[in-house]
Amino acid sequence: MNLKKIHPKLQQALIENGLTEAPNVIKEAFGTIKSGNDVVLIIENQEEREETIAISVIQRLEKAFMLSPRALVIVQDKPQALQMETVFKKLAKYTGLRIFMTHDKTDLDEDKNQISIGIDVLIGTPERLNFMFGNAGFDVNQLKMLVINDTDELLRLRHDTRLYRLSESIGKTQRLYVSEQETERLEIFVDKTMLDSYWFSDEEDFDEE
Repeated sequence: MNLKKIHPKLQQALIENGLTEAPNVIKEAFGTIKSGNDVVLIIENQEEREETIAISVIQRLEKAFMLSPRALVIVQDKPQALQMETVFKKLAKYTGLRIFMTHDKTDLDEDKNQISIGIDVLIGTPERLNFMFGNAGFDVNQLKMLVINDTDELLRLRHDTRLYRLSESIGKTQRLYVSEQETERLEIFVDKTMLDSYWFSDEEDFDEE
């Protein structure tokens, strides 16, 4: 994929999966995300949203390190959690990053045991992650990224209280919000949880089409 200074092991996995041409919105935002800035991405295609999240997180984390999660990826439900896990494992294949997925139907005690062994990326639903972070005593100081997929849809489904609570409990870390559309709820959420945000949209791509 034609992205400047992309990690070689990530590039290898992208090529293997036929992802050789980056969409314009990813090309434009890649350097800003890589630098650790808070970013909002408006991407219409669901598959591109998932791939963009995986690419951004893998590039930032690079390799396995310590025990506590360094990236938290919030998704809407069990099917999205499973799909996001699949994308991450496919693209993190050569990095050694430890990917773990949880949702409202997984066994909580087993989840905690697996996480205590050591993970890098934790993917989960808002309700489950709120419960885990509220009760399990994770070391949030290790977190480098808080990522929310389909932020607009989660806010529409009234998960805003859970998302605000998670954001507050985590404190200062890079935030990446990925949405299908720019909405008023999204703008309010960004204003309350990000200090300085950079917005990128693929709308120009649609205009060209």
